[in-house]
Amino acid sequence: MYLFSFEKLEVWQKSRILTKRLYVLTNTFPESEKFGLIPQIRRAVISVCSNITEGSARISKKDQIHFYNMAFSSLMETLNQIIISNDLDYLKTKEMSEIRGEIHVISLMINNMIKSAKK
Repeated sequence: MYLFSFEKLEVWQKSRILTKRLYVLTNTFPESEKFGLIPQIRRAVISVCSNITEGSARISKKDQIHFYNMAFSSLMETLNQIIISNDLDYLKTKEMSEIRGEIHVISLMINNMIKSAKK
């Protein structure tokens, strides 16, 4: 099977794993969050790998940087919502810490992509 260039990126692979993890995890949230945190978290986290994909497909460095910055912003939005989920006791502190670790790694990788595109 042919792989597109974005599929080979470790940062895309990690953000895809995080996306799946948060989709599964938000299934355990209360029904009252059906129109609140659940779709917010899902939109934010899927935006991370989507913007990495779009940035990697752009030819101009300026466009690449724009989409990588959007991916980083969506990642930070995801982190904010994970913290709030923990505050509301929807996530255990251990789960939040693990997710924060994944987010930290992905954030470093995105920042490296931005730096690389600026060269």
